[in-house]
Amino acid sequence: MARFGPHSSEGEALQHRLVILRVGLLLVVVLLGVRLWYLQIREGPYYRDLSENNRIRSVILEPARGLIYDRNGVLLANTIPSFTLYVSLEDVKDRNVLIDQLANLLKLDPVFVRKKIMAKGSKQLPRKVKDRLSLREATLIESHRLDMPGLMVQVESQRDYPSGVTAAHLLGYVGEVSPEQLERPEFSDLHQGSIVGQYGVERFFDRFVRGQAGRKSIEVDAVGHARRTVVVEPPRAGDNLYLTIDVRLQKVAERLLGDEAGAIVALDPRTGDVLAMASRPGFDPNILSRELTPSQWAEIAQNPSHPLSNRASQGQYPPGSVFKVMMAAAGLETNTVTPTTTIHCNGGYQFGRRLYHDWKAGGHGSVDLRRALVQSCDVYFYTVGQRMGIETMASFAHQFGLGEETEIDLPSERIGIVPSAAWKLKAKNESWLPGETISASIGQGYVTVTPLQMASLIGTVANDGVTFRPRLVQAVMNRVTGELQQRPTVPKRTLQLRPEILPLIKEALAGVVKEGTATRAKSALISIAGKTGTAQTTALGKEKRAEKDIPKKFRDHAWFVAFAPVDAPTIAVAVLGEHMGHGGSAAAPLAKELIETYVKLMPSFSASATNSLVAQDGNVGGQSAR
Repeated sequence: MARFGPHSSEGEALQHRLVILRVGLLLVVVLLGVRLWYLQIREGPYYRDLSENNRIRSVILEPARGLIYDRNGVLLANTIPSFTLYVSLEDVKDRNVLIDQLANLLKLDPVFVRKKIMAKGSKQLPRKVKDRLSLREATLIESHRLDMPGLMVQVESQRDYPSGVTAAHLLGYVGEVSPEQLERPEFSDLHQGSIVGQYGVERFFDRFVRGQAGRKSIEVDAVGHARRTVVVEPPRAGDNLYLTIDVRLQKVAERLLGDEAGAIVALDPRTGDVLAMASRPGFDPNILSRELTPSQWAEIAQNPSHPLSNRASQGQYPPGSVFKVMMAAAGLETNTVTPTTTIHCNGGYQFGRRLYHDWKAGGHGSVDLRRALVQSCDVYFYTVGQRMGIETMASFAHQFGLGEETEIDLPSERIGIVPSAAWKLKAKNESWLPGETISASIGQGYVTVTPLQMASLIGTVANDGVTFRPRLVQAVMNRVTGELQQRPTVPKRTLQLRPEILPLIKEALAGVVKEGTATRAKSALISIAGKTGTAQTTALGKEKRAEKDIPKKFRDHAWFVAFAPVDAPTIAVAVLGEHMGHGGSAAAPLAKELIETYVKLMPSFSASATNSLVAQDGNVGGQSAR
């Protein structure tokens, strides 16, 4: 018979405890295994990266922007070495302390420093705080690095414009990509601190000249100081641009405008190449390409003279009598008039109860189309416009490229206004009035154009009705392969006019310079044809006042459009002087000097131009009223 006692109970209890202990140990092992799997397998990449980031830092290597040259290889936009300050946030213990230290050390606004350091972006990438550090500033930073972990000074390329204000509106300027720009698809591969074009060619061709950033991985110690370079992905420099402008001609155009507000555009009518495009007043792109404080930017942007406005492509002005070039072509094509149709001008055009005055108080007498253009007779074109109607005028204006973009390679081009009944109803919710047609017929009223449009218009006439899209960049050179890619010339349209019309108009425009309102454009070097224009900016009442007695801001705009030489044009010019008075006296001499400079700059052309010079009679400095 089995015996049971105390020893049997104790053995069973011990066995039970051993089972529990074994199960517990097994559970611990299982839990440790699961945890190790989770940490090493599932979350392994994360902790590996975290570990690497404790000793490896990524540094962006900014690319050098492509260089920009004129048509003859003169350097217009360069890159120069400069110091740039970055902060690696991973090595910064107290950002507020660092912000105060940097502000005191570099004499910066703490708000500015905070904005840079706190900007959105990857925490693993250093934040750009300030570029274009002086040597003294860079030395100060280096001497305080032990006290301010996370700081690094990089040598990078910065934009430089050797000629300063020359061609500023064409070249534009650069600046850091804004938070708003970073949201756009075209800037998706950039980061805080990237430099992009903000205006002009720099902006329009940014994707070519920007280049591609590289990256450098460096090993750092406990306080963030670099010890060795682990890997380098070099940046790719941006492509070079070769513009169509001749900087020598550009400088002359800008000098001719001087301190006056206005624009001068010179095109090659055979290709659309922009030879010069000046706008005044200007700005220094070197200043705008630096980091500006909000107050500095406001001072420039709110300047009442609007120096940042490219008046050549963005200024919108009444064309005045230069509009008559289009009106003459439209009148002939629609048979509203013939070359021999005469209209009597006695100094005014009566329409209803209103008398529309001619610029010449006594009138021009009986005039045909040629004389109407040569003497810029307002009454003749009042009559043509009233007979033709606003819709026909608008149709031909569009055919000449008015009221639409020229499609030049510049951002934010304006298109002006070609009025019509539909336009007025949409813009002002008003019906078109018959009297408004009369004002529009001489380029007044609602009609506005840009100087670039008028250069294209006169170039179209010079080129026998063929319009080319203005070309500003002639070629792009790949900095990696050295390949030079030519950008093609692009014919845009051909005027739908009978073949005999443009020769008649071109001959009349030659007469404008020989014997008409633009005799001050007559040249001994080359034959010039053109049309003056004086665009009224405000009504001053019925009394006649000497120009010197009229406040500058109320004076008329001065226009002159021209091409040369008359028989085989290679240059077309538009000059617009804001509040400079009469086109014949103020604008025509500027065009003459620019065209003569063009002849002198091209020796091979000079001889042929002189040989083809049309005999021009009359005294220089003759009529200049219109």
